Amino acid sequence: MSWIILILVGALCGWLASLIMKTDAQQGAVANILIGIVGAVLAQWLFGNLLGIGGAQVAGSGFSFWSIIWGVIGSVVLIAILKALRVLR
Repeated sequence: MSWIILILVGALCGWLASLIMKTDAQQGAVANILIGIVGAVLAQWLFGNLLGIGGAQVAGSGFSFWSIIWGVIGSVVLIAILKALRVLR
């Protein structure tokens, strides 16, 4: 059951981030899921572990309001990095 929640939260985070960064037209459902999951892990590592922001530890931990917010923030950072590397336009 936790894998299903991971996929759904990843899809939601990736989709919201793609709307914010205006890359929704070139991303499909699988890309949204992958960017959402990797973005949540990135947010947990970057903001939680590296910068010590306490609330970021919930990123990627399930279906909660703060988990989704941190997942979207991490996904936006990931899309910005992919845009800088010219993987996304």
